[in-house]
Amino acid sequence: MSVTRLGSGSPWEAVVGYSRVVVRGDTAWVSGTTSTVDGEVAHPGDAAAQTRQALAIIEQSLERAGFTLNDVVRTRMFVTDISRWEEVGRVHGEVFGDVRPATTMVQVAALIDPAHLVEIEADAVRGVPA
Repeated sequence: MSVTRLGSGSPWEAVVGYSRVVVRGDTAWVSGTTSTVDGEVAHPGDAAAQTRQALAIIEQSLERAGFTLNDVVRTRMFVTDISRWEEVGRVHGEVFGDVRPATTMVQVAALIDPAHLVEIEADAVRGVPA
């Protein structure tokens, strides 16, 4: 079975050596995604808006690979301030309320840009019933 690697056009992909989405068969893995848009951090200081932006980018990436948010079976959320968990969690719940993937939220010391408050990964399996 072949592996498909899809990039997003980010200059960091070539430097770091990663793909936005890797697909093998009916499974897709989405790399850590932040609220970076056109090279700039969108919504500095707003954890909820950064989460919404990151999840929108994940949704677009999955759709390019032939998946939907309904196919997501696992997410991982990395936050720089766990006391703001509810802001991030509520947005995750808005997006995945009916899908209810397995998930983890952990605090990290820092993300690649100090303005990033959240980074999210997602794993998806096509055809999993809701």
